Amino acid sequence: MIHIDINKQLHGSNGTMNLDVRVDIEQGEFVALSGQSGSGKTTLLRVLAGLEEAQGSIKVDGNVWLDKKESLAVQKREIGFVFQEYALFANMSVEENLLFVNKDKTLAKKLLEMTELDELKHRGIKSLSGGQKQRVSLCRAFMSRPKLLLMDEPLSALDPSMRSKLQDEILALHREFGTTTIMVSHDPSEMYKLSTRTIVLSQGKIIQDATPKEVLLKTSGSSKFSFDGELLEIVKIDVIYVAIISIGQQLVEVVVSEEEAKGLAVGAKVSVSTKAFSPNIR
Repeated sequence: MIHIDINKQLHGSNGTMNLDVRVDIEQGEFVALSGQSGSGKTTLLRVLAGLEEAQGSIKVDGNVWLDKKESLAVQKREIGFVFQEYALFANMSVEENLLFVNKDKTLAKKLLEMTELDELKHRGIKSLSGGQKQRVSLCRAFMSRPKLLLMDEPLSALDPSMRSKLQDEILALHREFGTTTIMVSHDPSEMYKLSTRTIVLSQGKIIQDATPKEVLLKTSGSSKFSFDGELLEIVKIDVIYVAIISIGQQLVEVVVSEEEAKGLAVGAKVSVSTKAFSPNIR
C-alpha cells in the first residue's frame, strides 16, 4: 500500500497553484496519470521519487518516505525510473548499464531476454535505435527490483509500432515483477491497454479516479463510439462536404451536411460519434 497525502505550491504559466493530492495505491496496481500539461503530473512523480520537496506524508508498506520530520533519500526509496530521456551511460555497453545498478548477471540476462536485447548486450549505447535505448532504460529500472516504478511519458517519442511493442514489454515486466507502477501518459489507447486504474489531475487536484474504461470511454446514450479530434479542413466535393479530422495519429474523413459545415471552424476541437453506423460530428 502506498499512501500519498502531499501539498506543494507550483508556479506555472497560468500563475500559482497548489498540488494537493490525497490517494492510496494498492500493491501491484498499474496507475495511469493523466491531465493537461501543467496539471502537476510530473511534479507528483518527482515528489514520490524524492527529487522535489513537498509538505505532507508518503508511506509505502508502512515505511515513512516523507513526513514533517524527514524525507527519505532518493537512493533509499526503492524506486525505478523510466523517462523520455533515456539517461543511459553512453560510455558503457547495454549489459554494463544494467550491472551498474545491480551486479546480478542472472537478473540482467533475464531482463535482456524478455526485451529481446540479449544479442545486443555488448553493444555500445550510441549504436542503438531509440526503441532499443528505451528498452535498455526499462531493463535498468527493473534491475533494482523496485517497489515502485515511475514512468513519465516513456514512449511518446517512438513510432506507433514500436510504442505498441514496448507497451507489451512494459506490461510483461510489470506482471513478472509484481511492481506497483505509476505512468504519466496522454495516450488514451496506451492508458486503456496498460493501466488498471486511471487518475486525472487538473490544476493540481484529482478530478477523476476510476477504471480506464470509466474515465476514457466517452460514448453516451446509443452512440457506438466517440472520438475527440481536431478539424483540419472542410472540402466541398460536388454537392457534399467532407470534414478532415485528426484523431490521435490518424486522419479520418466524415461527410457532413452544408448546414453542419457552416457551423464548423477549422482548428476547432470536435467529437466524432456514430449511431446505427451513421457518423455524426459536433
